[in-house]
Amino acid sequence: MWKVVWAALLLLATVCAQRGYAKETKGAPKVGHVSVVIVGGTGDLAKKYLWQGFFQLYANQVSSGYSFSFYGGGLLPKDKATPILFEALKGVVCPRELSVERCALVKEQFLKLAEYWQLKTLEDYQALGKHLTEQLKQEGIVEAGRLFYLSVPAFAYADIAEKINNSCRPTNGAWLRVVLEKPFGHDFSSAQLLSTQLGTSLKDEEMYRIDHYLGKQVVSKILPFRRENSKHLDPIWNKHHIERVEIVLKETLDARGRIPFYDQYGVIRDVIQNHLTEVMTLLTMGLPANLSDVKEVLRNKLKIFSALQHLDRNCATIGQYQTYNLEVQEELNKTKEYYSLTPTFAGIMVHVDIAQYEKMPIILTSGKMLDERLGYARILFKNDIFCVQSHDSVHCKPKQIVFYFGHGTLQYPAILVSKNLFKPDLMDTEWKEVTEHKDVSVLGMPISDYYVLTPTVQREAYTELILHIFQGRKDSFISTENLLASWGFWTPLLHGLAKTSPRLYPGGADNGNLLDFRLLGREVTFANEAVVMITQDHMGGSGAESFQVMQGKYRSADMVSAWPEELIVRLAADLQAAAENAVREGGRFHLALSGGSSPLALFQRLARHHYSFPWRDTHVWMVDERCVPLTELDSNFRTLHDQLLQHVKMPYFNIHPMPVQMNQRLCVEEDSGALLYERDITQLVNASSFHFVLLGVGYDGHTASLFPGSKLDTHGDSLVALTESPAKPHQRMSLTLKAINQAQKVGVLVMGKSKHELVTQLSRVKDNPKKWPVTGIRPTSGRLVWYIDYDALLG
Repeated sequence: MWKVVWAALLLLATVCAQRGYAKETKGAPKVGHVSVVIVGGTGDLAKKYLWQGFFQLYANQVSSGYSFSFYGGGLLPKDKATPILFEALKGVVCPRELSVERCALVKEQFLKLAEYWQLKTLEDYQALGKHLTEQLKQEGIVEAGRLFYLSVPAFAYADIAEKINNSCRPTNGAWLRVVLEKPFGHDFSSAQLLSTQLGTSLKDEEMYRIDHYLGKQVVSKILPFRRENSKHLDPIWNKHHIERVEIVLKETLDARGRIPFYDQYGVIRDVIQNHLTEVMTLLTMGLPANLSDVKEVLRNKLKIFSALQHLDRNCATIGQYQTYNLEVQEELNKTKEYYSLTPTFAGIMVHVDIAQYEKMPIILTSGKMLDERLGYARILFKNDIFCVQSHDSVHCKPKQIVFYFGHGTLQYPAILVSKNLFKPDLMDTEWKEVTEHKDVSVLGMPISDYYVLTPTVQREAYTELILHIFQGRKDSFISTENLLASWGFWTPLLHGLAKTSPRLYPGGADNGNLLDFRLLGREVTFANEAVVMITQDHMGGSGAESFQVMQGKYRSADMVSAWPEELIVRLAADLQAAAENAVREGGRFHLALSGGSSPLALFQRLARHHYSFPWRDTHVWMVDERCVPLTELDSNFRTLHDQLLQHVKMPYFNIHPMPVQMNQRLCVEEDSGALLYERDITQLVNASSFHFVLLGVGYDGHTASLFPGSKLDTHGDSLVALTESPAKPHQRMSLTLKAINQAQKVGVLVMGKSKHELVTQLSRVKDNPKKWPVTGIRPTSGRLVWYIDYDALLG
C-alpha cells in the first residue's frame, strides 16, 4: 500500500504549485482514499472506455486530497490477465490541460496504482475485502469509499452484488457505489426480478445503473437548453407547433461477434428501450423547477411514462439485415434450417396522451447495417409561412431543432436551431457558438442555415458519468422506478412482435428506400413493397385462396371465417355497413360491445382505418362489465375507451358505460344500477332492439357475463342483470339473453387456436343455455353471424 501513499504525495507536490489544494466544501464527497474495482476489467468495454474514464478521474482529482487504488477483476488467473490489463492501461490518453511532463508523471503513477485480481469465488472477494481493509489500516489512510464497476453480463449481477455485500463493504462511514451496465433485464418481469435480487444486497442509493447516452454532452444539455430558452420554446413546445419528434440512432456495423448477446435482445432492447427512450423523456417531460433536484426530475419522467399510449405491433416496423441469420447460425452453432426473428432495425411511433402532445407523433428509429453512423433527436416544427416566389428564402425552409449526438457529416456534438426559428441563448461558458462552418448539410439543410452550439471542450460520455459516480450524483442514472416504468411500456410491444417476421434488407447504401416507413394515424407501415416468399405451410393452404374469406354455416347460423387479420377487416366492414344503414334509415346506430381480449384487434382496426364511420351518430353500449371502478385496467369500459373511444370523434353523451359504481360502492342490488341501465336502453333504443351486438365466447361456453350454472330463467323480461362469475372479480353486470336476442344483428367473434376445441364442442351440442350460455343466443327476428378465424375453426 506504500505505493498509494508515495504516488499521492509525489503528485501533490508537483500539482499543488500549479493548481493549489481543493478545499472540501459542504456536500462534497468525503476526502480520503478511494478503491476502484472494475469487475470485467480486461473486457472490451473496460479497454475501450472505462480505464480511460477512471484515468481521467484520477488525473483531475488527485490534487484535491484524494488517493486512489485501481483493481481490474476477472475470471482469468492473475498471470494470464495481468499482461492484458496493462496493455489496455498503457493506451490511456491524458486530458488536454495537462502538460507533457505532468502527463508522463500522472500516467506512470496510474500504472503503479493498478493491479489485477482474480474475482471468481466468494473466497476471492473475501481476500480482496481483507486486502482493502488491512492496507488502509497499515498506512493509516482515511477511506472515502469503494467503487465497484460491474462490466459483466447481467445474469452475474445478483451473485457479485451478494459477494460484495458480504465481503467488501467499507466501514467507518465510507461509501459504497456499485455500477451496473445495461441490459437491466429482458422484459418487465425479468427487470423486476433482478431489482428484487439486487435489493437484498445493495441499497438503492448504492446502485448506479448506467446508460452512457445520459453522459453524452448534448443529451445532458437537453433540459438546460429547454430552460435557458424557455421564452422562445414555451409558446411552441406543443402539438399546435410541433409536426413530429424524431429520435434516431443509425449504425453501419453488423452484430458479428456479439451474436450470443444480440440475438437474445435485438435492436429494441439493445438501444431503443434505454438510450432513445431516455432522450424521449427528456424532450417531453415537464421542466423541473430545479434541474439538479434528482427526485423532481424522476417524478416528471414517471409522469411521461404513465401518459404513454399503449404500443402494439401495428405501431412498429421491424427489419433484419440479410446476412444476420447466417451469422446466428455460425456463432450459435445452429443448423441451416434455423431462422432467427430477431430484428436489427426498428421504426416505432409513440404518442403521449397529455393535452400538450396529443396526437403528435414521436418516432424512434435505430438499426444496424444502415448507410451511416449517426445519432440525433430532431424536433420538426410546422411552417406557417407559404412562400409564393422566393422558395430559397430562409422562411421557406424547415423549422427545426436538432440535438446532434455526433458522427455523421458534422462529426462533432452540437445543438442546431434553424435560423428561421430563433437565436438560442448561451447561458454558460461550457458551450460556444460555431460561426465558421465547413460546407456540409445536416438533415437536408446547409449548416449555414442553423445557429450551431457545441461544447467548448468535448468529453467522452463514460468519462462524464464516472465523474458523476465519484461525486455521488444520481441525476444521470436510471432509478428502479424509471427502469420498471420503461420496461412496463415496452414489454407488450416486444411480446407482440415476438413471432413477427422482420423485413430483410441488404445493408448500407443498398437499402435504398426499402426501410422507409409511413405514418397512418397510429399505425406504421413500410412505404414500399418488398418481395416476400411465403411457403404453402405458412399460408395453411395453397395459393391466394388461403387468404380469401370463407362463408358458410355454423350451428345453423351464418358463419364468416378467414385468417385473423382478414377476419377483423371483414367484421369492421360489416359493422360500418350496419352503422351507415341504420343512420340512413333512422339517424342513429346503437352498438353494444362485449369485453374480453377478442375484440381488441377490432377496436384498433376501427380507430385506425374507419375514418368515415358515422361516429357522431353512433351510441356505444356495454354488453357486460366487471364490478370494478371504470378507471381500473380490469374494467371492460376502460379497455374500450383506451383502444377505441378516445381515438374517434364521438359525443360523450353517446357513450353509455354500465353504472357498476354507485353511492361509492360496487354492484349493490339496492342501488338499482341494472334497472337504471335498462331504463336508459328502453328510453333511447327503439323497441330496446340494438342494431348490432358483438359478443365473444369463453372456454366454458359463457357469453357476455352469462356463465354456466347461472339462473338465466330468473331474469324474466329484464334486459340487464347482476350476475356471478367463477373468476375474480366475481360480480358482474350483463345484458340478458332477452336483451341480446332482441337485437337486429348479433355477431359472435371467436379467435385463436386455443378456442379450436371449444368450437368443435359447440358444433356438436344441442341448445342448452344452462350448460352452454352461448347456445341461448337465438335472435327472435334478427340475424346471428359467427365470425371464426381459421385458427379457431381448423386448429
